[in-house]
Amino acid sequence: MSTTSNRVLVLFGPTAVGKTATVERLASDDRLPLKPVVVVSADSVQVYRGLDIGSAKPGADERARIGHELVDVLDPSQPFSVGEFVRLADEACERACGRGALPVLSGGTAYYVKAFLYGPPPAPPSDPVIREAIQAELAQRGPDAIRRELTEIDPASAARIKPADLYRATRAIEVYRCSGRPLSSFSLPTEPRPRWNTVVIGLDRPRAELYARIDARVDAMMAAGLPAEVESLVRSGFGPGDPGMKAIGYAEFLQADGGDAGGGNLASVTEAIKLHTRRYAKRQLTFMRSIAGVRWFGADDYEGVLSAVISWLA
Repeated sequence: MSTTSNRVLVLFGPTAVGKTATVERLASDDRLPLKPVVVVSADSVQVYRGLDIGSAKPGADERARIGHELVDVLDPSQPFSVGEFVRLADEACERACGRGALPVLSGGTAYYVKAFLYGPPPAPPSDPVIREAIQAELAQRGPDAIRRELTEIDPASAARIKPADLYRATRAIEVYRCSGRPLSSFSLPTEPRPRWNTVVIGLDRPRAELYARIDARVDAMMAAGLPAEVESLVRSGFGPGDPGMKAIGYAEFLQADGGDAGGGNLASVTEAIKLHTRRYAKRQLTFMRSIAGVRWFGADDYEGVLSAVISWLA
């Protein structure tokens, strides 16, 4: 029989929907029977050190009030796979449960959320030696040659992976060299993992309202110093080839300035970030709506969310 020792609240929503506000209210609500709350971040950008403003990373005050895991784990130059995310998220949830807390897996990286619920793809883990060899070949032969190799060994992955996404392209080649099988041949798990007793809460808003919030958030990020943050990262040696710098909110600066964050048109960069974020929010919702069992609430329906969580914990 399940007990509180393996309970994980999963809170998903698109960018700017209001996940942080919901978590903060839950953490301070005396009606919640299991506390304290520990946030386990399911965000593919907040995992990187230095990517603070553009990822809406929780500040020091917020992290002092509520414990956060999987934030500031890696440098922007380090790759981070979905398998690594699941492993670290499992460990974080175990730590929280072990001290009687309620882990809340919260974030907008939908494939992280799905992998936590169902398990990561069964493809082999990254092999540092093979990965380094592929990176050397990329530097010597160029991206077009890498793309041709991927098309030859794994046409399905080549059709799915965008030409500019060299990280996923090289990962697909790495999987083939490790296993002798194309990445596309590894089927995703279809049944939830029994390891955790979860309730999955999805937050949404009317599309026009969500997009207005996204636009306002991007404006606030720019005012808070996002251009200076990107410039500082570039001065530290990070550039468009680093996984963390491919994120929305960072890549647009480098694309505008040819890999240097030093002087692009800020108005056009701002509009590009807004556009890409709105498109990303749409993809987030489409992906999560394909997952069975998600309980959807309006982002302002806090009482509905709280009632669902209390019923699950009972």
